[in-house]
Amino acid sequence: MRGPRPGRPPAAQAHPVSADEQPGGRAAGGGFEPGLRSRGGSAPRAARSARDGGDRPSRGERPGRRRGGLGGLVRFLAFAFALAAVVLVVGLTALRPVVARAVVDWAAGNPGALRVPLVADLVREDLGPNLVTAASSDPAQVEFSVTPGDTASTIASRLAEEGLLRDPRAFVFIAVERGLDGQLEAGSFILRRNMTPDQLVTSLLQARDLSVTISLREGLRIEQIAAKLETLPLTMDVQAFYRLATRPPASLLADYPWLDLPRGASLEGFLAPDTYRVLPDTSPEEFIRMLLDRFREIVGPDRLAVPKERGLSFYQVLTLASIVEHEAVVDPERPLIAGVYENRLRRRMLLQADPTVFYGHDTLELAKLPFGQWPTYLFWAPFGQRLADVEFPPELAGYQTYRHKGLIPGPICTPSLASIDAALAPDTSGGYLYFVAKGDGSNTHAFARTFKEHQANLVKYGYQP
Repeated sequence: MRGPRPGRPPAAQAHPVSADEQPGGRAAGGGFEPGLRSRGGSAPRAARSARDGGDRPSRGERPGRRRGGLGGLVRFLAFAFALAAVVLVVGLTALRPVVARAVVDWAAGNPGALRVPLVADLVREDLGPNLVTAASSDPAQVEFSVTPGDTASTIASRLAEEGLLRDPRAFVFIAVERGLDGQLEAGSFILRRNMTPDQLVTSLLQARDLSVTISLREGLRIEQIAAKLETLPLTMDVQAFYRLATRPPASLLADYPWLDLPRGASLEGFLAPDTYRVLPDTSPEEFIRMLLDRFREIVGPDRLAVPKERGLSFYQVLTLASIVEHEAVVDPERPLIAGVYENRLRRRMLLQADPTVFYGHDTLELAKLPFGQWPTYLFWAPFGQRLADVEFPPELAGYQTYRHKGLIPGPICTPSLASIDAALAPDTSGGYLYFVAKGDGSNTHAFARTFKEHQANLVKYGYQP
């Protein structure tokens, strides 16, 4: 294209108008027919471009249509993404139970997976109340053993088998959650049946064995048991234990009809000797029930059902056995010693049993001491007075067997099974009425049928010159 002739001004556009006056809203300079150029070359075009902001569509484009096409694409993509999200949500909602079940089942065999938050959340949801609820409302204490090689899973399975867990996964879940699944130590533990899964984990994996061992031998009276409890790391109110044992309420006795106690009698004689492992928070009644349950278990129903021909109730048999317990040392002599007292009862003779007087004396002395001093008291010890001269108040008079005939009012201790058997079947065949300890280290006695024979034994074994 030729440029303008020299000396002539460039041709001007006829009828110039503004962009607003252009038909169809076209901007100035954009309303020429296609193929036509403005005279004067490119300079005016550049000026117009600068004047219009420099943002003009290419020749032949319609600005309104371009903007509409881009907006439609954006709207389409937004719709597509929304639709995909709806489909995904619907799909996940429908498949969630299936997926969750698969994850939960997989985690059951792979406890380590519980460390993954998503897996833990699904398992927690599946466990529901079993995660926090005890398997029983029974507070009874039970012994549970963890053996070498046990894992949290094997322990959980046994707990469930023994009725201590509703769902074994709860134990494993909590153990992993608390980081205790690797802290396993073999041993024997005392648990309660009403412990929650979390408490079971604490008892077995974190706190170790918190149980307290209570060893009660044969021949202890109630006050000795109380004194023993006072020395142990128990939270128990031991004085409440003593009151319960000496004055058992009707509500307690109703659960043990086999006791058949005389009115107002204590539980003396029925608190079974054994080694007990209990939790520190064991209550007085809970422990007494343990002792009574153990007594019945040891003695058995056959011994409790004393034959009529024996002529005594079981309570009276137990009373006689408690005397034998403190007189005999070796088992073969127990029936013979029981036979001596049986022969004396039949002849209405004084029993003259030293242990019964010691019992009465100790009872009076303990009443003078604060409860906390009982553990230092020396029970069953000679006290430097002729036993026949000891005076007892009316409530203890029956235990002064050097003055009062007949069987004492009740047991003076809990006897051994050997002493109970001896009292059930005393050996009266020798007709013995006396015995005295030989004092030669054999722990045996010399028996006599007559007082004259007895006097000779006293001289023989150094009791009299």
